[in-house]
Amino acid sequence: MHAGRVEVAGRRDRTLETDKVHARGEADGRGGADGRREADGRIARIASRQRGLITRDQLLAAGLGRGAVAHRLRNGRLHRLHRGVYLVGHPVAPALAHELAALLTCGEGAVLSHRSAAVVWELLHPTNGPEHVTVPAGKRLRRPELYVHNASRLGPGEATTRGGIAVTTPARTVLDLAQVAGRRELARAIDEAETRRLMRREALLGMLDREPGRRGAAVLRALIDSERGPSLTRSEAEERMLALIRVASLPQPRVNARLGRYEVDLLWERERLVVEVDGYAFHSSPPAFERDRLRDAELGSAGFLVVRVTWRQIIEEREALVARLATALAHRGARRGHGRRGGPAADEAPG
Repeated sequence: MHAGRVEVAGRRDRTLETDKVHARGEADGRGGADGRREADGRIARIASRQRGLITRDQLLAAGLGRGAVAHRLRNGRLHRLHRGVYLVGHPVAPALAHELAALLTCGEGAVLSHRSAAVVWELLHPTNGPEHVTVPAGKRLRRPELYVHNASRLGPGEATTRGGIAVTTPARTVLDLAQVAGRRELARAIDEAETRRLMRREALLGMLDREPGRRGAAVLRALIDSERGPSLTRSEAEERMLALIRVASLPQPRVNARLGRYEVDLLWERERLVVEVDGYAFHSSPPAFERDRLRDAELGSAGFLVVRVTWRQIIEEREALVARLATALAHRGARRGHGRRGGPAADEAPG
């Protein structure tokens, strides 16, 4: 019994002594307490530029010894995110810290790509999966916690930075995403990138032409062709919309109604609801996009809710579109019923 207690105490004493040795190594023999303060200042400055992160090499260059790094990991002043990459001071990673940590562990020349790049560009929502990193051609890395890709096919001008993070361009991101994402997710990313004017379709098609046999190329080209091919004329889109409205027994709107200086596709005057049908055949140019948004803002200021629908929703998401319209009509009708009746005539607003 006593021998056991002595042995436990001995182990505790040895642990305390080891901690003291590591603590003495905080400044690696470079000035004691003053050296520790200087090292802490350098570490804080580096971490502030790197979303709270620092690498092992940077810690050593800041003045810590290897024992001091181990000691800080043990006492919670450093928290490992990836091999040789740590969060400083707390375990909660800020936004995009995991993505930047993946780059730092892969070293110079690495860029985020595929799904991780899509998250940085806000084309997709973040997930809990491993980060995707593309490294320079010939660089061999073993990082089991990451998806590491080779950059042998990464062309000039296909990488950039966003928020201080090296990342593939939006067009290259979509091209790479086709290798790892499903069709619906890929279509969402394409729509998001084009809506926000992050990429030109011609640039994406040029990349596809240079690498026609890459995995996912056929699906990506089919999606692009589907958006170019079945675009509807204005009259075709309106006819399909009216057919959906009739089948769903929704109130019939006025078609091509005048609202001040604007003509809108569909108008429910009592509910002050406007539906504009965006077929790529007549809303695809940047000037048209800007004009549409200005008109939406002016109609909104005059009290009208503008709902925009796309040809894809009309053709492929009919039930969801009808439900969306029914909800909007019911909500707007209830508001008008409780509010002031009358109001400015539709033809008078906006001026």
